Order: sequence, then structure tokens, then C-alpha cells
Amino acid sequence: MKEKDLHKLSSFPKNKMGKILGYDNDHLKMPNKIIEMGLLPETIFRILYQAPFNGPMYVEFGDEKSRIALREEEGDYIIVEDLD
Repeated sequence: MKEKDLHKLSSFPKNKMGKILGYDNDHLKMPNKIIEMGLLPETIFRILYQAPFNGPMYVEFGDEKSRIALREEEGDYIIVEDLD
């Protein structure tokens, strides 16, 4: 079985399915809203759209197909793997 590629959410390709593995929060600067919005480990997601010029990314996640917008800096804290 091939090893899954690990990414940060901010660099994950759009329209591919992925799973959140955890957080890169070594300096304890991760915004609390990431967890409060439901972006928890084991959550399945896909990036629907990435706005140009480092604009927000639009993420669909969970069984309810919730959608949120995250800044690139927030996506840098979230470690994900490719499910495709």
C-alpha cells in the first residue's frame, strides 16, 4: 500500500477529497475558530474554491456538507492527507 501524501490545508489541491489528520500548533498560535467550526481530526473535506491573490479558500466538510471560508494563514495550521 502506498504511503499517503501529507499536506497543509492551504496547499491542498481543490476538488480532491482529503482527511484532516491534526494540527501544526507548536507555537500555540492556531486560531480557536478552526476547532470551533468543526475542522477536527478525521473530518473528510474538499476545497471547493481558492480565491485569487491569496484570498480565502472555501472548504466543504463533514456529513452535513458544511461550508466555510478560511484564510491561507489558517489553512497552514491544518495537516491533511489525500484520499484519492
